Amino acid sequence: MIPSMADDLPYRVGGLLYMPAFQKNIVPKIRDGSIPCLTSIAFCLEDAIRASALAAAEASLHGILAELQALAAQGTALPLLFVRVRTPEHLAHVLEAFADVRGIVTGFVLPKFDLGNAADYIAIVQAERAAGRRILVMPTLETMMIAACDTRPSVLCKLHEMLAPVQDCVLNIRVGGNDFSNLYGLRRPATATIYDVGIVRDILMDILNVFAVDYVVSGPVWNYFGAAGDAAWEEGLRRELALDRLHGFIGKTAIHPCQLPLIAASLRVPREDYDDACRLAQFDAGALGVEKSAGGHRMNEAACHSRWAERTLALAAVYGICGEGRA
Repeated sequence: MIPSMADDLPYRVGGLLYMPAFQKNIVPKIRDGSIPCLTSIAFCLEDAIRASALAAAEASLHGILAELQALAAQGTALPLLFVRVRTPEHLAHVLEAFADVRGIVTGFVLPKFDLGNAADYIAIVQAERAAGRRILVMPTLETMMIAACDTRPSVLCKLHEMLAPVQDCVLNIRVGGNDFSNLYGLRRPATATIYDVGIVRDILMDILNVFAVDYVVSGPVWNYFGAAGDAAWEEGLRRELALDRLHGFIGKTAIHPCQLPLIAASLRVPREDYDDACRLAQFDAGALGVEKSAGGHRMNEAACHSRWAERTLALAAVYGICGEGRA
């Protein structure tokens, strides 16, 4: 089952906005609430930062987190804050170097998570938990070890097995759609979704098959953005978001603030789904395990739709119901 950590926290990640650790203008934007639908941020110390600039990026990020910590002390509501580290060794370094601002960091993104580094990452998580400092992590699956069809099944199953002892510390499983595409020299246009790229779609389906039963799995990044009302990128993103939900992804990596309202809208629950989920949650029909939906045109089966109902109610509690105010 999906971990309940802090109730609905795995669902609250929503659209995770990535930005380089040098993004100092984020502090006034958070203070002023000028980014609509901002639920979470990932400050990147990995791919977005050259190795030669890492020390400067860490200093910049420490300053940003210190400013945000001061804002929080003054009562400003903050989004969930994550740091994308580079390696297990880097995670250990960041935990020590950022000790004075760790209180506002929700967790850490673990890039290129596979059998080459999983044991070391997990050992750090276990050590922190044993010391009474539980950290939340979001492993990102994006390497050739996972993509290659001859190793994928065994690697995914082994990673699932390895994560089991720290499942309570795994907030989301994330996927690297761009990284998988890059392995094969591919890049989808704004007119195509990741599900049109067959070789990448198959990788994503296998990841969902292994992990979606026990974890919230977040959808891959959409590469396009622009002015509000630009039909090309917006329509493409809407199509991909609909397919994300259909296949079982919840939330999505974002690379620009203009993507966030569309991601948030995709997480809102249709009224009929909400009504059916409520009925399923309270289902009591004697010997029967089935009844008509609220709209009267589909069937609700307690044995088949109970987990769908749980997720639907969790999303409604966080993002609201379509056409209504927040639930």
